[in-house]
Amino acid sequence: MSFLSLQNISKRFGAAHAVRDLSLAVERGEFFGLLGPSGCGKTTTLRMIAGLEQPDTGSLALDGADITAYAPERRGFGMVFQNYALFPHLNVFENIAFGLRARRLANSEVTERVGNALALVQLPGYERRRVDELSGGQQQRVAIARAIAIEPALLLFDEPLSNLDVSLREETRAELRELVLRLGLTAVYVTHDQEEAFALCDRISLMNEGRIMQTGAPRELYERPTEIFVARFLGRNNIIMARRLSASDETPARFFTIDGGHTLLVPVQRSSSGLAPINKNSTISIRPEHISISKATGAEVAQEAASNTLSAKVRAINFSGATTTVRLDSDGLALEALVLELDTISVGDLCNVRLPPERISVLG
Repeated sequence: MSFLSLQNISKRFGAAHAVRDLSLAVERGEFFGLLGPSGCGKTTTLRMIAGLEQPDTGSLALDGADITAYAPERRGFGMVFQNYALFPHLNVFENIAFGLRARRLANSEVTERVGNALALVQLPGYERRRVDELSGGQQQRVAIARAIAIEPALLLFDEPLSNLDVSLREETRAELRELVLRLGLTAVYVTHDQEEAFALCDRISLMNEGRIMQTGAPRELYERPTEIFVARFLGRNNIIMARRLSASDETPARFFTIDGGHTLLVPVQRSSSGLAPINKNSTISIRPEHISISKATGAEVAQEAASNTLSAKVRAINFSGATTTVRLDSDGLALEALVLELDTISVGDLCNVRLPPERISVLG
């Protein structure tokens, strides 16, 4: 049984569908991410988990108990907001103690928990500081301390690092993941930042237009996307229109590219056969860093059917410091490769380009 379960959740605001028939499961102790562009429904989903919004349809369960109708305070979740939501008229101690006092804890226990929370976020001795005396990073830590002080069953984050500068954001996210793991908490984290989600989360649901497009570990989403949106959203990708030539039980399957007219071998799982019916247009993809290039000599001939190696002409080379982007044209098929070193190849050169079959994904 999953620790947190959402079943067929939907939410509308007027005529606009914010969340559409969404289901997901979060395991105990998991750092789970909701990732997607602005307006995709991820914050609305988080607010429904928190009890700040009620779903129009569907249900939510925590550890097997239905909490759909529970008020936010009854759920006992901790939440960290994008704008921190600290009380400017209260000092650090009273901000952290707010939720504890609402639970009518003894003063001695309030003092102990506030002190422990500040120590965990590396702000010991800040109890009497005014909120407006703190930097943005320190305010964020106070907000996290307030959320963990109540010892929540579930910790919710709504883009908590988006207001920090880049260097502080990277430092804070490393500390945040370490803190959540050390305390053994379960967390749901909303962000539009792919790098942030990959650095923090054990698994991620990528959302678009109120729906979950794909759920999986960061590497799985990046290297094995199942949808065109996922492939495009998570970094650069070569999106190739192709037509499947081989029978449904043949693997690797043979695909004929619409541009360039090349035959490529692509591993296709039986469960994915519906994504690539025979003799109908399909979409395949491969990341630029998975394409290898070598300069062609007069004696070399690309053997595309045997090894997914194509002959191509270098159209552009863009140096970016640690990596170099090479744009290629293979008889009308535009490709992009990302390499660490490029010594002997120049613009206008003919080269051999290999697309490893195991690195190619079939998209829905």
